[in-house]
Amino acid sequence: MALAGRAAMCWARLRSPCAAAAPFRLPPWLPAGPVACERLYSARGREKLDMLMYPVENIRNFSIIAHVDHGKSTLADRLLEITGTIVKTGHNKQVLDKLQVERERGITVKAQSASLFYSHEGVNYLLNLIDTPGHVDFSYEVSRSLSACQGVILVVDANEGVQAQTVANFYLAFEAQLAIIPVINKIDLKNADPERVEKQIEKLFDIPVDECVRISAKQGTNVEKVLQKVIEKIPPPQCNTADPLKALVFDSTFDHYRGVVANIALFGGEIQKGDKIVSAHTKKRYEVNEVGILTPNEQPMHKLYAGQVGYLIAGMKEVTEAQIGDTLFLYKQPVEPLPGFKSAKPMVFAGMYPADQTEYNHLKSALERLTLNDSSVSVHRDSSLALGAGWRLGFLGLLHMEVFNQRLEQEYNMSVILTAPTVPYKAILSSAKLIKEYGKAEITIINPAQFPDKLSVSEYLEPTVLGTIVTPHEYIGKIIALCQDRRAVQKDMLYIDERRVMLKYLFPLNEIVVDFYDALKSLSSGYASFDYEDAGYQAADLIKMDILLNGNPVEELATIIHNDKAYATGKFLCERLKDAIPRQLFEIAIQAAIGKKIIARETLKAYRKNVVAKCYGGDITRRMKLLKRQAEGKKLMRKIGNVEVPRDAFIRVLKRQLDK
Repeated sequence: MALAGRAAMCWARLRSPCAAAAPFRLPPWLPAGPVACERLYSARGREKLDMLMYPVENIRNFSIIAHVDHGKSTLADRLLEITGTIVKTGHNKQVLDKLQVERERGITVKAQSASLFYSHEGVNYLLNLIDTPGHVDFSYEVSRSLSACQGVILVVDANEGVQAQTVANFYLAFEAQLAIIPVINKIDLKNADPERVEKQIEKLFDIPVDECVRISAKQGTNVEKVLQKVIEKIPPPQCNTADPLKALVFDSTFDHYRGVVANIALFGGEIQKGDKIVSAHTKKRYEVNEVGILTPNEQPMHKLYAGQVGYLIAGMKEVTEAQIGDTLFLYKQPVEPLPGFKSAKPMVFAGMYPADQTEYNHLKSALERLTLNDSSVSVHRDSSLALGAGWRLGFLGLLHMEVFNQRLEQEYNMSVILTAPTVPYKAILSSAKLIKEYGKAEITIINPAQFPDKLSVSEYLEPTVLGTIVTPHEYIGKIIALCQDRRAVQKDMLYIDERRVMLKYLFPLNEIVVDFYDALKSLSSGYASFDYEDAGYQAADLIKMDILLNGNPVEELATIIHNDKAYATGKFLCERLKDAIPRQLFEIAIQAAIGKKIIARETLKAYRKNVVAKCYGGDITRRMKLLKRQAEGKKLMRKIGNVEVPRDAFIRVLKRQLDK
């Protein structure tokens, strides 16, 4: 029998109930050493493990942060294997990426945690690892994860070097005053240049070259050294078991059978099954049904102690009961609530409507459960004459919106209509009547229907972002031209090394929200990376553009745009509507208008019977008389006829991907 097969049978025997009773000797053909011992230890009765064996000074809580595709999840897989948390096989790829959308796209969307047991210099340590997303749209997941940590592993690709999101994630950790361990991954690649990357890290982050750890997560080279660095460099959490219970809810999911499963980090005290706890946010009281750790699957425990990270089930049946950032404490032992998290600021808004209005209540339930798991999405009720009742959702970016829609389809089997993305604008009102109506002088506009008239506004404001672009120097010319076309203002330009440049631009958010990232990747052959952060609002020449059908405005197609882009957008929408609306028996004028001024027009010709077919030869006046009578009939029909825009035409015009 092959060695791998015999090893698998041995470990299977270990997990059986009978194995716990009989003493076990390690077979001579199993590999000796700490890895085998760890696997043996983790395979035998972890249910009986007493978490009190791990005092606060032997606990390390850390996250893995990096740019997209720099090897965070692969490094997490190797750490899980080395510590014996999972059995080493050739199939361990993205073990912590549990969602279907993550496996399909090959990206991490949700931060996932796992508890690792590791022995170093004769001392047993508990390492709580959180694997985080790398894309800018999911930076809220990263900032939340860092609140439960005392240190981070900053992974940088030895081939690509420092990228835009590497810089952003470094500053998130730096501002949170966390210990940072720089790790250079993929040193096994043919074009890897770790020396160049070390110099970049030293220049940008002021971290000495000798602190960088060179690894290959795929092959497992030097990964054990990362664990040793975690124990040496990252401090233990500052808390005490003797203090009253204080637990931070940093993530939560909804289970159809058990209710809300909350991920908690204990900042004081201890918690066990049967404890009566209170939520600082809702003031509701619960009884703890189950506590445990994630390894990475749920592993029930008798107790959790201060400094540890795990999960809790307490019979919360409503999705609104487990607020992320909430503090849990023991009944009759109130504590000062933890500061929680700064609420996520939506950057992109889109309308969401059920494909069939009879599915409204099902979609409402699915949205509530999914927003529990993804708290960065904001939800407001909305309705449309064409699409019926629905919601206006706020997302952190376009990829976030696409992933959310995909999760609705895959996890809840919901079919929805998403309208074109818009950004939140502001208006400073000058009309006393409107100020009294709104109760304030500055209003936020997320729906074009609420756009106030220019006469009653002193100034319009549009959201801006500070964008960071890291690119090879040969693409600078094309990228600068692209940024200027998007109304961006250059703020900084820095050579990271002799081949790579970091550009900083101030962008209007609506210019980058749809297709800027794709255009940037196309121009730079995929080498440039992009990251952005909120930069407040600036004054802008904004206008509301209406779409008219035979002179009647269509509310659902109104858009807010910058004056410079009005003509191109108006022409595009008119052309698209001409293709989407079915022909009628009368002519339809499709117009884009700013106030009373028409800036673009397309004409949809009428169906027309050939009234002169019966005339062969004869006097011309007979033909003219028949054509004139037909024209008068069409004119009358156009006056009294209403243009009914079918629902599928709206969907084709409003759908988020503009097929230019």
